[in-house]
Amino acid sequence: MRGAGAPRFPLAELHCHIEGAAPPALVERLGAKYAVDVSAIIRDGAYVWHDFTSFLAAYDHAATVFRSEEDYADLAYAHLSDLAAEGALYAEFFISPDHARSSGTEPEVYARGLAAGIVRARDEAGIEARMVIVGVRHLGAEAVEAAARFAAGPSRPFVTGFNLAGDERIGAPRDFSRAFDVARDAGLGLTAHAGELCGPESVRASIDWLKPSRIGHGVRAIEDPDLVREIAETGIVLEVCPGSNLALGIYPDIAAHPLKRLVAAGVKATLGSDDPPFFHTDLAREYRLARENGLTDAERIALTRNAIEAAFVEEDVRRRLLDRFQIAALSLGSPATSD
Repeated sequence: MRGAGAPRFPLAELHCHIEGAAPPALVERLGAKYAVDVSAIIRDGAYVWHDFTSFLAAYDHAATVFRSEEDYADLAYAHLSDLAAEGALYAEFFISPDHARSSGTEPEVYARGLAAGIVRARDEAGIEARMVIVGVRHLGAEAVEAAARFAAGPSRPFVTGFNLAGDERIGAPRDFSRAFDVARDAGLGLTAHAGELCGPESVRASIDWLKPSRIGHGVRAIEDPDLVREIAETGIVLEVCPGSNLALGIYPDIAAHPLKRLVAAGVKATLGSDDPPFFHTDLAREYRLARENGLTDAERIALTRNAIEAAFVEEDVRRRLLDRFQIAALSLGSPATSD
């Protein structure tokens, strides 16, 4: 985003699925190692899909090539070190015990490997990270509750949150309220995907039934002004992913995206890359898209502060991150910055 030697724009991310961050080359390498044919989902070094359903299928298939603790450590390290190179101070990523099982891997091995990658990235690249376990809604309420129980279990290093993900068109938020009670009772931070494929009613129902502090995506709340006001007044944070929304055709172009209008309405927003190689994006591009959408430099840097303040992280770590953020922001002339 800047010339060589210039201060980097400080970034932070709350919305990314770890299997969705897997570089196609890594998936091909592991596919060859484990004799998994990935030619149907990767062509010419890029993922192949044409709609949300086929994207989910490609994602699920790519996830099956990760089998060992080392595989998962390499995946987390690759993702986080790339983020650190872009200027990210902090990142959360979503992990799915169900996807681990689909590759024949015990969830404990999966989480342990990813945690090792977090430690390595922190030590070598200086980026702090945490994991948010997802329940996959299209697998049903029982599967989501099982994921919540796994998240709430003992000895889960770096697991600090719980999320509802998967196909938003399947199941109603009330079906998953018991799972969220399990996670809430365990002291985990709560977020839920809503308002992406489905309209504002999905966001409202998720808030009412699941009571999260954050909503993944949430952009279609813009279709209900009363809901936007409620989100702004209650301080619910939206994890906005413009590149993903454009790739999936939710909005035709960045000019039509509601990020600027949501921020202008007082909504606390953050930026995420969602599934970066699938959607031909990365976190730095998401910040560029925000600029193209009309956000000022001060508004964009506020998105990073929002992310750190809303992060599911220990308070002492949050304070250290805010100190690092402030130093980076001052180096750019905060609150106003320029690329």
